Amino acid sequence: MDLSIVIVSYNTKNFIKDCILSIYKNTQGIKYEIIVVDNASSDGSAGIIKKEFPDVILIAGKKNLGFSSANNKGVRKSHGRYVLFLNPDTLIYKDSISQMLKFMDSHGEIGAATCKLLLPNGRIDDASHRGFPTPWNSFTYFLGLSKTFPSFKLFSGYNLSFLDLDRTHEIDACAGAFMIVRRKAGDDIGWWDEDYFFYGEDLEFCFRLKEKGWKIYYHPDVSVLHYKGVSGGIKKLSKQITTASLETKKRATDSRFDAMRIFYEKHYEKKYSKILNWLVYKAIDLKQNLALRKLK
Repeated sequence: MDLSIVIVSYNTKNFIKDCILSIYKNTQGIKYEIIVVDNASSDGSAGIIKKEFPDVILIAGKKNLGFSSANNKGVRKSHGRYVLFLNPDTLIYKDSISQMLKFMDSHGEIGAATCKLLLPNGRIDDASHRGFPTPWNSFTYFLGLSKTFPSFKLFSGYNLSFLDLDRTHEIDACAGAFMIVRRKAGDDIGWWDEDYFFYGEDLEFCFRLKEKGWKIYYHPDVSVLHYKGVSGGIKKLSKQITTASLETKKRATDSRFDAMRIFYEKHYEKKYSKILNWLVYKAIDLKQNLALRKLK
């Protein structure tokens, strides 16, 4: 088996069907399996998968345990040399997956890679091309300096926008929306950290891969469409098409900022002064409160 495609779904019935059909239509010449882990959806997603895609391996959860836990469930059922973690609100273009497989086979030092994730507005999903959120990178990003000076390395470390987005290169981290992982690399780090419920787990995944000596790459010769944020409902880009309830949006928002705290505590708290740590956590609290107030 060349590839296992793991898709975590939560109330995405309007998207996951098209996602799977795009895989079937545009992926030839490799042996692959599709594993859908449904996180206790209430919209009938699991029933649709079971009825319309009998070849798909369905893991229907009774409780929403989060993205990391669901991915780990999928990995335990997988058999491929590589595992592709794919969001249900993506559409695969012709030969996207087979080209990424060839790229990985040609570069044994790469533990994980992503492609050019294109948003519906034609822009690149900046989460697919990330630097690690050090205090400085986070400060310049949330203050808007990285947007004002996108080509200036000192200010654009959060999304690495100073690098050429049309050329293949190494990055710090990529998004779990489309992340192909070498099985040996995933095994080396024990796969996904279940301290994270939703958001931040892909940064953690890539951080630990780098600690083990693996490289993370961005390969823009391949592209995939990403609607982005359909399950959580808190992204501006998909607010008109998401079916997420207000409760789900609140949970996604809390999880997003919890992830910031978890990542900082795990990797940066011991490296910086108590004063800086206090400022970082207070800034996260402030951002979270402001984000919750904006929800509708």
